[in-house]
Amino acid sequence: MAKEKKLVESITSMSEDFAQWYTDVVKKAELVEYSNVKGCMIIRPNGYAIWENIQKELDRRFKETGVENVYMPMFIPESLLQKEKDHVEGFAPEVAWVTQGGLETLQERLCVRPTSETLFCDFYSRIIQSHRDLPKLYNQWCSVVRWEKTTRPFLRSAEFLWQEGHTAHATEEEAEARTIQMLNIYADFCEEVLAIPVVKGKKTDKEKFAGAQSTYTIEALMHDGKALQSGTSHNFGDGFAKAFGIQYSDNQNQLQYVHQTSWGMSTRIIGALIMVHGDDSGLKLPPRIAPVQAMVIPISQRKEGVMEKAAELRDVLGAAGIRAKLDGSDKSPGWKFSEQEMRGIPIRVEIGPKDMEQNQAVIVRRDNREKIVVSLDELGEKANEILESIQQDMLARAKAHLESHTYEAHTYEEFKDIVANKPGFVKMMWCGDEACEMKIKEDTTATSRCMPFEQEQLGDVCPVCGRPAKKLVYWGKAY
Repeated sequence: MAKEKKLVESITSMSEDFAQWYTDVVKKAELVEYSNVKGCMIIRPNGYAIWENIQKELDRRFKETGVENVYMPMFIPESLLQKEKDHVEGFAPEVAWVTQGGLETLQERLCVRPTSETLFCDFYSRIIQSHRDLPKLYNQWCSVVRWEKTTRPFLRSAEFLWQEGHTAHATEEEAEARTIQMLNIYADFCEEVLAIPVVKGKKTDKEKFAGAQSTYTIEALMHDGKALQSGTSHNFGDGFAKAFGIQYSDNQNQLQYVHQTSWGMSTRIIGALIMVHGDDSGLKLPPRIAPVQAMVIPISQRKEGVMEKAAELRDVLGAAGIRAKLDGSDKSPGWKFSEQEMRGIPIRVEIGPKDMEQNQAVIVRRDNREKIVVSLDELGEKANEILESIQQDMLARAKAHLESHTYEAHTYEEFKDIVANKPGFVKMMWCGDEACEMKIKEDTTATSRCMPFEQEQLGDVCPVCGRPAKKLVYWGKAY
C-alpha cells in the first residue's frame, strides 16, 4: 500500500507551493524531461501527444478559413532582421546568433529565428505583384528560439514549438478582419476543446508586439490567480510592407502597399491546461484534447477471462470513437489508478470477475472521482455521454473560477489592496497614459492584460491620476 501511495505523495500540494506542484506534475506525468541544453526541454510522448492534438485541431480550423501551411528557414540574416527597426529592437535581448559555419567565420551573422516576420516579408516582396496575388494566407508549424534568462517547462523555454500565421491583404479593413477572426479561432478553441475560458481584448501600446500597429490577446486565469497570455493576433498595418517594399498594383494599375497580420499559439498553452485544470493528484485533461480518453483497468487480472474481457472492452470503446487503452501491466490496481489520475486520463473503466458475472463495468471520472456502474451492453454509448459531461463540467468549473477571481476596483487604494490580497484579474478604468501603467507595475507588479472587447464603465476617471478615463482594463500578475 505504501508503494501505491508513493506516486501521488511525491507531488507537492498546490496550496503549499504552486510552482513546485507544477514542476512535480510536469515531471511525474512524464510530459517533459530536462535536457542537458540549458533552458531547453525534452517533450516526452505524453506531452507531445497533447501538442499533436492541439496542432491537429487548430490546423483544421485554420484551413477552414483558407490558410495554407508553408515552412520558412530557421536562420535569418542580420541585414534582413535590421529592416524593421521597432521589431529588431523588441527582440534584440532574446536573439541567439550563429557566427560560424563549419570551420569558417560567417561574413554575416545569422539569427536563429525568434519569430519569422522578416522572412515572410522578404518572401512576400518577391511573390506579390498584383491585386490578383492577394490575399496570401500562410501559416507554419515550427520551433523558435528566444534566449530566456529564467525558464520553466512549457511556460518559458529557450526553444519552444508553435504555429505562426502570416497573412497579406489588399486593404486595412481586410487585415483587421483577419486579425480578429484568428483571435476568435483561438478563443473558441480554448473554450470548446481545452475547456479554458478566456478574456478577449486589445493590448495597450506598451504591451503590443514589437512592430505591430495593434495586438489582440486572449488571457486565461490559472488556478493560482495569475494570468497567462494564451494566444495573440497582430495587425501590422503597412509598416512591415513599407520596410520591405511589399507592393501590389491595384485594379487601377496603381502601386499600393499590402496590409499584414501575424498570429500565434505555442506549447505554453499546455502549461495553461495543467494550471487551469490540475489538482493534487496530477493532470486533469478535458476529454476533447486528451490523447487517451479511457483507460481500461482489469481487476484480478490473473483470473480466467478477465484480461480477455478487458481487451474486448477496449475494442468496444474504440469502436465507439473513444481513444482507449488497456493497462495490462503487472502493477497493482491501486498503482494503475494512481497513474491514470496522474496522467489526467478522463475516465477509467474497471472490470473484474464480479463485474463480468453481472455484465457490467465501473466507470470512474477523473474530474470528480464519481463511480458509475454501466451495463456492458451500453458501454460505448454511456462512456461517450460521461466524457461529454466531463468536458462541459470542466469548462463550467473553470468559468466559475474566472468569475469568482475577477474583481472591480474603483480607487487606486482598493486596486492595490486587491492585487496584494486577492489573486486574479482586477478590472479598473484607465486614462490611456503609459505613465499610469508603469506606476501600477512599479507599485504592485501587476501589468495590463488587455482592454476587453466588452467594455464596462466603472467610473469616469482614472483612479491612478484622476484624469478622464478612456478604457476599462483587465490587470493582473502574469506568467
